[in-house]
Amino acid sequence: MRRITTLTCLLALGLALTPGPAGAQTREVLTIGINQYPANLNPSIGSMLVASYVMGAAHRQITIDGPDWKPQCQTCTGLPTLENGLAETFPSTNRDGEPSTGVRKTYTLKDDLFWGDGTPVTTDDVVFAWEVGKHPDSGVSTQTSYQDVLEIIVVDDKTFTIVDREIDFKYPSMGDFQILPAHLERPIFEADPREYRNRTAYQTDTGNPGLYNGPYVVDSVEVGASLTLERNPHWKGPTPAFDRIVVRAVENTSALEASLLSGSIDMIAGEAGISIDQAIAFEQRNADDYQIIFKPGLIYEHMDVMLDNPILSDLRVRKALLHAVDRQAITDKLFSGKQPVATTFVNPLDWVYTEDRVETYPFDPDKAIALLDEAGWTPGSDGIRVNATGERLSISLMTTAGNRSRELVQQVLADYWKRVGIETRIRNEPARVYFGETVSKRRFEGLAMFAWLSAPENVPRTTLHSESIPSEANNWSGQNYPGYQNPAMDDLIEAIQRELDPALRAPMWAELQRIYAADLPVLPLYFRADSYILPKWLSELTPTGHKYATTNWIEMWRVTE
Repeated sequence: MRRITTLTCLLALGLALTPGPAGAQTREVLTIGINQYPANLNPSIGSMLVASYVMGAAHRQITIDGPDWKPQCQTCTGLPTLENGLAETFPSTNRDGEPSTGVRKTYTLKDDLFWGDGTPVTTDDVVFAWEVGKHPDSGVSTQTSYQDVLEIIVVDDKTFTIVDREIDFKYPSMGDFQILPAHLERPIFEADPREYRNRTAYQTDTGNPGLYNGPYVVDSVEVGASLTLERNPHWKGPTPAFDRIVVRAVENTSALEASLLSGSIDMIAGEAGISIDQAIAFEQRNADDYQIIFKPGLIYEHMDVMLDNPILSDLRVRKALLHAVDRQAITDKLFSGKQPVATTFVNPLDWVYTEDRVETYPFDPDKAIALLDEAGWTPGSDGIRVNATGERLSISLMTTAGNRSRELVQQVLADYWKRVGIETRIRNEPARVYFGETVSKRRFEGLAMFAWLSAPENVPRTTLHSESIPSEANNWSGQNYPGYQNPAMDDLIEAIQRELDPALRAPMWAELQRIYAADLPVLPLYFRADSYILPKWLSELTPTGHKYATTNWIEMWRVTE
């Protein structure tokens, strides 16, 4: 607490600029405002955007997608391809024992990579990360991708070969494969793999510099409020412009804007900041004092449906929920039309998007009423529908507490649904509870509103494949929170991954979107645009429009005044 208070006082007084690398200028502290506090910083566990945002500054994985939407190395020296000889195929079998084609990919880690305690990053960290990821009790969010690695052949401390069960069209990339510090985390994991997600040092010893291999290390935390990052003394890449980064969580988005205007934060992260309607209004009042950047991207605002709920398991009810709502009016009136209505999770910005024979659900209250009548829900004495047993058509709708935009959308949805006889029960939670427990462990009863961020042409294995349904048996691994199961979808996801020819993948993607829109395991709302509010003196921050946050290039940010 004393440290955070001291930083606040320094910011209030103003900080002098000092010479930086190659003639650039530096500031001692950059304070960033975000709208949620991360539940767990372990990069292999959980799926909170704000955790990825913080770890973008402190953690480097093997490969990521760059701002140009193409894969690039982050800790490796080059991407393996069949053309350059660093990748080669071999006869293999798939999970069902059928003949398939596997791939061996060789990567070399950069020589100048170190954890924050000075320990070199080596292939041992890669092998350990694989051991964690593939363990059935570890509870990592993308377990199947680790389990499809048949073997890791260690050549030396820096070079290794990944042997994948099947080649996929993104094979040069390692996707979300995360490097973990074996020298710190292995004893914790081996002591009790099932409890690893709760006992990882990222949770119990967050300020240990050895957990981080990026330009910054997490130095101290005020749980629920802020994280302070210091420069990694063993970082050998470009020198960051800031000695210290303070990431402050302000979970009420109106208060987040007020914090910026009061000077207690320098910027609001676009990835997890204020909504576009707030940003538009802010720009009208403060354009002379700040940079405001609007970045459309692969950000899908939606409602996950608890398909175990007997009411919502009826497709007619799910269709009625969409037909009852004028989503276009919501985006026009609340977001100045800058956030297009979504048909599926595939954004029109992505090349695989299609409208061909994809079912849509335009605003049609009469259609919604007819569907509810057909499903056996008739108006009760107070206007709320009931079924033959007298059960009310009452649906829970949850989201992150304090997010002004989502809470407003909730109220609008509830009003639309009431008009057709559906009662809405709103109960929101702080993000760290909502994502850390309620959503990730499938404890929501009805609808869960939040956003998915994806990479370009992102195959939805972890969100739609039946193997990715979190449960106590798999220690809540996977992100298929609705509990969606469709063998046709499973087969299509696997077929898309295996197909290397984009021309042949395109019709598969079209069919996937058609199935998704027909089954409605998720209720689409709109595609979000991120709103970055930055100080005039900050440059070289480049929004990506996809799931990899701008902090992955934080060492390139510069002070220009």
